[in-house]
Amino acid sequence: MRWELDWLEARASLTPGAVAVVDAGTGQDWSYREVNDRAKAIAAWLQTEGVKKGDRIALLAPNGICYFDLLFACGKIGAIFVPLNWRLSIDELAYIIKDCEPTILAFHSSFTKEVTMIWGEENRCIQINGTRFSRLIDSGQHEMREMDLDEEDPLAMIYTGGTTGKPKGAVLSQRAIIWNSISTIASWNLTNEDRTVTYLPLFHTGGLNALSVPILMAGGTVVLANDFTPESAINNLIEHKCTIVLFVPTMHHMLIKSDSFQKAVFKDIKLFLSGGAPCPLEIYDAYKQKGIAFKEGYGLTEAGPNNFYIDPSEADVKRGSVGKPMLFHNIRILNEDGNETGSDEVGELAILGNHTFSFYWKNKSATEDTLKDGWLYTGDLAKRDRDGYYYIVGRKKEMIITGGENVYPLEIEHWLCSHPSIREAAVVGIPDEKWGEVVTAFIVLEEGADFGEQEAKKHCREKLGGYKVPKVIHTIGQMPKTHVGKIDKKLLKEIAGKNQKPVS
Repeated sequence: MRWELDWLEARASLTPGAVAVVDAGTGQDWSYREVNDRAKAIAAWLQTEGVKKGDRIALLAPNGICYFDLLFACGKIGAIFVPLNWRLSIDELAYIIKDCEPTILAFHSSFTKEVTMIWGEENRCIQINGTRFSRLIDSGQHEMREMDLDEEDPLAMIYTGGTTGKPKGAVLSQRAIIWNSISTIASWNLTNEDRTVTYLPLFHTGGLNALSVPILMAGGTVVLANDFTPESAINNLIEHKCTIVLFVPTMHHMLIKSDSFQKAVFKDIKLFLSGGAPCPLEIYDAYKQKGIAFKEGYGLTEAGPNNFYIDPSEADVKRGSVGKPMLFHNIRILNEDGNETGSDEVGELAILGNHTFSFYWKNKSATEDTLKDGWLYTGDLAKRDRDGYYYIVGRKKEMIITGGENVYPLEIEHWLCSHPSIREAAVVGIPDEKWGEVVTAFIVLEEGADFGEQEAKKHCREKLGGYKVPKVIHTIGQMPKTHVGKIDKKLLKEIAGKNQKPVS
């Protein structure tokens, strides 16, 4: 194996006794030497099971060290790690299993029922919290056959959300994962003194690649946790002296609304990060009042997921901006003619860099639609201000054209969420004979709030142009989410389409 690909071996040699991973639930920790030894033991076992270069190794489990066991083991022998989303239905899991055709399925005992239903080959699965797996780890058997590996060899395959169709397996090479980490470490100034707690699921690129792998490459510590609550998150951040953490906006919202957050003192934290979806601007205020640095990022499974950097002091001034391109990344914003846009003009975000994915598994047409001349066309709309700071406007497919005017839902959603009575907001376009599309909003109110459709429209008129004001506003008890925690706008469109009447 090329030495530069097995960076974990080098890290274990440099800082063998340093704590690499901690299980927040049990308190158990593992040094870099132990993490590397575990990976070598699993890699050697996989080879004895006949696993060859390019074979897929799937995992169905909550956050735990097993994710690093299998990711790094696959990296050592050229297999492809496929973390499975345990939030999916049986049918959805079955589809992914059939699509990726794993040679081995590893699972946690809490998913025994699901595995029994979707996997009929008992001799090709292993329970990661069982005695057999423990014996493999403790065996001391680290002898692996030397593999001829290249940086373009696939290392992981992460399935995208699939909100517009069947999930697609985004194949990430050794090169992509390594360069995402290198650029993140260099751009975000990560060091071996950084510690994070990972609540985001490790089956998602945000949990695996946003902070966890980069911090391990830098020699820091990753604390793994499950079942997010504001209280548990605050306790873990303080107890484990975390310096940096990434949450999605829903988590941030829960956190800042809790009594625990108001009382907490974060002595070690340097930065709270938000990713996965655009963040309501009220969250900036909550962290500012506590004197805590906060900023947003932008990424996707197919690129990184880390792409931009903004200094926290600038993030407060440039609220809503994801910053400027990270080191080793090239970014363009393109109009419909394929030309670069000017300042404050909206276009599609395209990314070029060593951190981008290789292809969609068994999906040549989708790959060709996304990768063009080395550039990754994200399908996201963005703009760049005169100072060179980038802002994500929304998904290209979500842009609403009403009465000939372009409307970007994110602008309306941010303004709706600025009202103290509104907890969450989502805006979609519904087909209409007169307008082409009708701007339609869904809102979730804060507990006890007395706030109706007319009040919400009045609030919108204070800030937004008339054509942007939602013509229909639905109040719902809970916002539907996809399995990766994003608002399910496809379902909202279906709900609105069934209930909405023509608008004059």
